[in-house]
Amino acid sequence: MSLFANQSRDELRRMYFDAWRKRREQLPSSPLETQVADVIELHPEYQTLFNDPERALDKDWLPEGGATNPFLHMGLHLAIRDQVATDRPSGIREAHRLLTVRVGNPHDAEHQMIECLAEALWNAQRSGLPPDENAYLERIKRLVR
Repeated sequence: MSLFANQSRDELRRMYFDAWRKRREQLPSSPLETQVADVIELHPEYQTLFNDPERALDKDWLPEGGATNPFLHMGLHLAIRDQVATDRPSGIREAHRLLTVRVGNPHDAEHQMIECLAEALWNAQRSGLPPDENAYLERIKRLVR
């Protein structure tokens, strides 16, 4: 999401912590903070982490250690939601709708789509090219078939 593009890792993480704090304290929040808090709310396994910013601010989650980076995971959820809202790539909104029907709820559909997005981003990073939207969308559509 372009809203995050110019933020440092610490600034981005602090935004997540602040959004979650506002949710817990029932304070007003921006639309983006509401989206972030909604995603955190769906992940009770991460809520303790978001309750303790100093413990997590500088922490690294390395895949070789088998750890999932909660900030990356939440960010991928937000990216999927943004893609569905804007229907970009074209057809992703309908694919999400069909996948939601197939798996039973939007959150589980997002988790399946996240795997596709992560692969598309990894391939783009490895090749030095922009993500292949057609290949990405095709992979998502295969989840529905």
